[in-house]
Amino acid sequence: MYEFKFNEFVDIVKRLRKECPWDRAQTNDSIKAATIEEAHEVVEAIDNKDFEELKIELGDLLLHVVFHSVIAEQDGKFNLSEVIASIQEKLIRRHPHVFGETKIDNPDDVKKNWEHIKLSEGRKSVLEGVPKSLPALYRAFRLQEKASKVGFDWNDKAPVWQKVVEEMNELHTAEKKESPEKVMEEMGDLLFALVNYARFIKINPEEALSKANSKFQRRFNYIEQKYSEMNKSITESSLEELDKYWEEGKKLEK
Repeated sequence: MYEFKFNEFVDIVKRLRKECPWDRAQTNDSIKAATIEEAHEVVEAIDNKDFEELKIELGDLLLHVVFHSVIAEQDGKFNLSEVIASIQEKLIRRHPHVFGETKIDNPDDVKKNWEHIKLSEGRKSVLEGVPKSLPALYRAFRLQEKASKVGFDWNDKAPVWQKVVEEMNELHTAEKKESPEKVMEEMGDLLFALVNYARFIKINPEEALSKANSKFQRRFNYIEQKYSEMNKSITESSLEELDKYWEEGKKLEK
């Protein structure tokens, strides 16, 4: 059943590529931004626990996987069968505890073994495979996580927090006597240290900041709503008045 539906789906994409002027004009490069957008929409559906929407968004993301593969096939690079064969082979190779004789009992050891296998495949660095295009906060998290898999890590969270405090002090010092470039560097070091602490207390910093962004937007929208109800312009208000409605919005959330 799945195989028939999937083959039918691929045929639809190939027909669109042949008969639709817009689809025919696309390249892997021209649709890459849309691919990223679709991935983010999948994540948003998961965050919202909207499984009907998740079903739709996964379909959109699958379209991009097939579309990219069809374009590549027409350019003589690779085809969809090779894409599938490649990931099948990789999954088997990197799960020797499932498809081989290796004995692994917990998720952390699975991750460590995964990194060792990737190095044995010819990668020059443990940090390979962390795209530069990732959001900087999440990229820092993944770089730290990968380094930790080979033992480059703190033993507990206490010195990690001390590093946060140290970087905070260095930022304050740089603000007083250093160049803007140095201040930016110290801010980066502080953010990197905070990401590391988040990892130690098992919090995804990207998700934490996303929730903080949503909270800020929700509370600021409450302020805008109040001014709309009063037929007043928010641009003409004082900071004290804005803060009053901010606190009012906070209380309503509790």
